[in-house]
Amino acid sequence: MTDPDQATCYLAPTQESGRAFVMRQLTGNVVMLNLLRFRVTADYSATPELAPTAPISGAAAFQRYIDFTLPFLRETGGDLVFLGSGGPFLIGPPAERWDLAMLVRQHSVESFLAFASNKDYLAGMGHRTAAVEDSRLLPLSEIALGTTLPQATAQ
Repeated sequence: MTDPDQATCYLAPTQESGRAFVMRQLTGNVVMLNLLRFRVTADYSATPELAPTAPISGAAAFQRYIDFTLPFLRETGGDLVFLGSGGPFLIGPPAERWDLAMLVRQHSVESFLAFASNKDYLAGMGHRTAAVEDSRLLPLSEIALGTTLPQATAQ
């Protein structure tokens, strides 16, 4: 049984969620909605070779991740289209908060997968790992106005 006081954190996709993402067979642009909660102090224990000489905040480590990542993202046809400060929800769980919301656009699932598997990009993932305490990543596909909205999906 799971301890209800122990929160589950999500930092990377599982094999199952990755398979489900590919199986959705999304076409056209894919926008990734990222919700991020930062560590107070970045934790570079998994990648000490990327660690700065003095401790930095999770937010500062995530800025390093963005700076490192943008060239690889743009090289595969993607871009960072929105970056915004978070906080508590207007509608949602009152105890849940996100420090940053980010929208990343890719031209296709294939270009996203090419970006996400680039070995040079992956070399800097330690900045993200050091920065993030918890996250959510929701792939979105555009719906043209006037078309039928999607049905509810089973859980």
